[in-house]
Amino acid sequence: MKHIAIGILGAATLGLMASAASATTLDTVKAKGFIQCGVSTGLAGFSAPDDKGDWQGIDADFCRAVAAAVFGDGTKVKFTPLSAKERFTALQSGEVDILSRNTTWTINRDTALGLNFVGTTYYDGQGFMINAKKLPGINSALQLSGAAVCVQSGTTTELNLADYFKANKMEYNPVVFEKLEEVNAAYNAGRCDVYTTDQSGLYGIRLTLDAPADHVVLPEIISKEPLGPAVRQGDDQWYHIVKWTYFALLDAEELGITKANVDEMKSSASPEIKRVLGQEADTKIGTDLGVSNDWVVNIVKAVGNYGEMFDRNVGSGSPLKIARGINALWTKGGLQYAPPIR
Repeated sequence: MKHIAIGILGAATLGLMASAASATTLDTVKAKGFIQCGVSTGLAGFSAPDDKGDWQGIDADFCRAVAAAVFGDGTKVKFTPLSAKERFTALQSGEVDILSRNTTWTINRDTALGLNFVGTTYYDGQGFMINAKKLPGINSALQLSGAAVCVQSGTTTELNLADYFKANKMEYNPVVFEKLEEVNAAYNAGRCDVYTTDQSGLYGIRLTLDAPADHVVLPEIISKEPLGPAVRQGDDQWYHIVKWTYFALLDAEELGITKANVDEMKSSASPEIKRVLGQEADTKIGTDLGVSNDWVVNIVKAVGNYGEMFDRNVGSGSPLKIARGINALWTKGGLQYAPPIR
């Protein structure tokens, strides 16, 4: 029995040593020299390749911001396009280091799937789009009983769709596809009467259709869709780096720190700005996080602040022209709010 006990103790000790020696996500990322970022297969404004093959959008830029925080270089990121069905397995298995793919934060994903969402980079809600020429007189989703509805499988959109039609005692015919491009093609070809997904996505998809002006996004928002990046559970340091990258983007906007003035702002008379930009004497604001003390400077130089990132990709400076709305800072009546960097 003594030998058995010693053997068990030894095995347990070896297990603990192996666990302690296992590389963290930050170690792995630094060793390979880049961050692997899981994105969509192509959604305008969030993550889609441009005509040169470079990924653009809020979700893609967020990964660049994390790369800038870790490496001081926002280009040290590679993108993995993932379908809705593939995305969680890719993160769980370690194929990607961050999932930044217009993904809704839910309790099931936070618990059963073993993910940690770092924040809400875009507050959204599910909506409906129709071809107004084919469905004249339709101005509300409550008029869609009996419609064929295009929807992507493996998403919260499916459940929300079923709940909405059931609650309103309406019938519908789901036309379901796994891949986003398949849903887009089916709707564009007229295989369904209605397209449903996050409203921001509808505005982006509308631009890709053969006759964008024929299509109308209906006014109803039928769900809460807080979209944001996620990481694997069990690595607090990586979670904190990614989470505070999001907060840094917001704090930079609130303090008026932009891509154009960030170097000038390093010599600001404001103690708060100097602290955020790592200029405070004997600061450990970045090193305690596991990055350099000028990590916020590097983030802003790479992608700008949150407002700049929003405007460039989905807002006034983009083809989508989406108003900030509830994605404005809390100081301007929106929901975007970050804890202080201090």
